[in-house]
Amino acid sequence: MAKQDLQSGLKSRHLAMISIAGVIGGSLFIGSGSVIYATGPAAVFAYALGGLLVFLIMRMLGEMAVLHPDSGSFSTYADRAIGRWAGFTIGWLYWSFWTLLMGWEAYVAGKILHSWFPFLPIWGYMLLVIVALVAVNLQNVKKYGEFEFWFALIKVVAIVVFLIIGSLAVMHFWPWATEPTAQGIGHLTDQGLMPNGFSSVVTALLGVMFAYMGAEIITVAAAESKNPSFEIRRASNSIVWRIILFYVGSMLITVCLIPYNNPLLKDPTWGTYSVVLSALGVPEARHIVNFVVLTSVCSCFNSALYTCSRMLFSLSKRGDAPKAFAKVNEHSSPKFAVIFSSLFSVVAVYLTATQSMDVYDFLMLTTGTVALYVYLAIAFSQLRMRKKMQAQGQELTFKMWLFPWLTYLVIIFIIGSLVTMLIEGTYFKEVTYTTILALVIVCIGMLAQKLNWGTQSTTKADTEVQ
Repeated sequence: MAKQDLQSGLKSRHLAMISIAGVIGGSLFIGSGSVIYATGPAAVFAYALGGLLVFLIMRMLGEMAVLHPDSGSFSTYADRAIGRWAGFTIGWLYWSFWTLLMGWEAYVAGKILHSWFPFLPIWGYMLLVIVALVAVNLQNVKKYGEFEFWFALIKVVAIVVFLIIGSLAVMHFWPWATEPTAQGIGHLTDQGLMPNGFSSVVTALLGVMFAYMGAEIITVAAAESKNPSFEIRRASNSIVWRIILFYVGSMLITVCLIPYNNPLLKDPTWGTYSVVLSALGVPEARHIVNFVVLTSVCSCFNSALYTCSRMLFSLSKRGDAPKAFAKVNEHSSPKFAVIFSSLFSVVAVYLTATQSMDVYDFLMLTTGTVALYVYLAIAFSQLRMRKKMQAQGQELTFKMWLFPWLTYLVIIFIIGSLVTMLIEGTYFKEVTYTTILALVIVCIGMLAQKLNWGTQSTTKADTEVQ
């Protein structure tokens, strides 16, 4: 007989790597180049600014998650603090982001595998990747943890090697560079730190936040560990050094060694690391980086499928998704939620097979600013939940600093960034389409609340903050 709930199968080492893997996505290796090309050396500031925002958001989320660990994470907290419509909206918006991204990750994996072994079409490799990782997520959560542990380890080793080689080149200790200018820090300032102005730094935040999306997965995964509060606290405290080391460090080395307007940086078939390592004379740099990218996109797909299924599980438990999504198999995996969450991946396979993948680009536009909306919801949830707990005289062992002023500052900054992106125009479509998608989900959520779809369970944690 199948069990009726999730089980605590993730170990501390799994969660440590999951928290790292959540920060390191394929965007670090590929998408960061286009950010540098559009922003200039000031891209370092954009990544640092975005990193600071994520650090503060994780502190707010950690405050709520330490007190009430839950597989629905910020969706559950929005439900409790703001209202059922908010939890419904942010949960389904987040699910939409990851399930759409999974299709794109499968496509990238298929392209890399096809370039190495062309006897199968891209869509064939995509199908193999999807089936394999769906099978992993239908097993005990420990299996997911093991896969993610090794995926993350490969990414971490690759980044550390890149940082070492790049640092040697910056200090003129790397003698094998094929491009003489790929040494020292000359490119950092030779055309100015902000050749495209400060507005380009703010605009670059969308690409930066897209890259950082996933840091919050640890608060979902920790709910399936033996000591979730401890794991969430540790991950929230350590995220700042990961961002500084992996992202800011990598971007700083890149803008020091490579001209920001190098056209290869915006070429998705190259990627940031490939451009730098090729300039430094590393043999077969593109193939090596492609292997790391393949690992990264498989890791991202694996984590996305896990997160989507747990979000659907939580929504179902609260009556905001079909009841079937709360059913688990003999391995305590929410089987129907896992299978349904791979929906758009299968759509991507069909579009690739029919040479219509450009349609998927339009779908991806609707996910452009999801990270900022999710972070905005987290900030509002923490603001309201903290005030309720203070009114009840409840003590917190892990809390946001300088409350409520720092929370207000984060809210103002996110709203200001969205407005700037709309006015500046570069990401007008992304902001507009995501906003339309969010509004549609809000309307459905409010209708769900009005008609009382499903049955919303009331837990002890719910009553504590009411």
